Amino acid sequence: MTDNTRLPITLLGAGAMGAALARAWLAAGHPVTVWNRTPARAEALAAEGATVAASAAEAVAANRLVIVCLLDDASVGEALESAGLAGRDLVNLTTGTPAQGRARAAWAEARGARFLDAGIMAVPPMIGVPESGAYVFYSGSADLFEEHRETLAVPAGAVYVGADAGFAALHDVALLSAMSGMFAGILHAFALIRREDVAPSDLAPLLVSWLGAMAPMALQTAERLESGDYTEGVVSNLAMQVAGNTTLLRTAHEQGVTPELLTPYMALLERRLADGHGDEDLTGVVDLLASRAGALTANPPA
Repeated sequence: MTDNTRLPITLLGAGAMGAALARAWLAAGHPVTVWNRTPARAEALAAEGATVAASAAEAVAANRLVIVCLLDDASVGEALESAGLAGRDLVNLTTGTPAQGRARAAWAEARGARFLDAGIMAVPPMIGVPESGAYVFYSGSADLFEEHRETLAVPAGAVYVGADAGFAALHDVALLSAMSGMFAGILHAFALIRREDVAPSDLAPLLVSWLGAMAPMALQTAERLESGDYTEGVVSNLAMQVAGNTTLLRTAHEQGVTPELLTPYMALLERRLADGHGDEDLTGVVDLLASRAGALTANPPA
């Protein structure tokens, strides 16, 4: 495919991520029509070859493939409220929840559009840089994904995770949640040495190496969840883990560090142990967390 035959794209949203996406497609030779609520951000892309639309509706009318990268799901609804979506291929790269992805899919399909939801596993500087490892989860219309796979893969790798439109956000948030827990542990570790004669730059490579060595625990957890046996081949069981937590808490106290990043997790381990699962590994905490889903659904976060 030559530059002259590259698929034209409409992009709604020219913030940091939207602008990075636009530049990647422009660099690959795709004609890009862009709209942004703050016109100045869209105008900045005009110098790089983008066509600036006066309204979201005008931008949507320009091309069949419409990419949306806005602040949140409410912004998507507002931007597309007066746009004609019949016959359009709508790809939503706006960060959202699985339920929002499913609802937006039904909303788009009712208006005559094919729909993909997405979760971007990257920050803007990684977009358009093949060696960065950036990729995007997509879910929803398989036909849409297959037809536009090459175009979607220009800014970052394209990974299709299923016809359920909520699965892209689900995968995205699952990985981000794991990252958040890891960040919490890293910050606690640095807090422990904060007042000591230990250079953070000396601890950092040790943390990277140690966490890398521990990461395959995810594979073991997946195997145990699928087999239903949480005890086979366990080296450090739940009872040992809970007993060891005493040392972690005592050290935090001695170092003058609040343990509040650790204690919610430790409380879950203690609850699972109290239920009689001391010979398991940590996998049972997954069931403990999931068993509370109904109660949490009744009072979702704002």
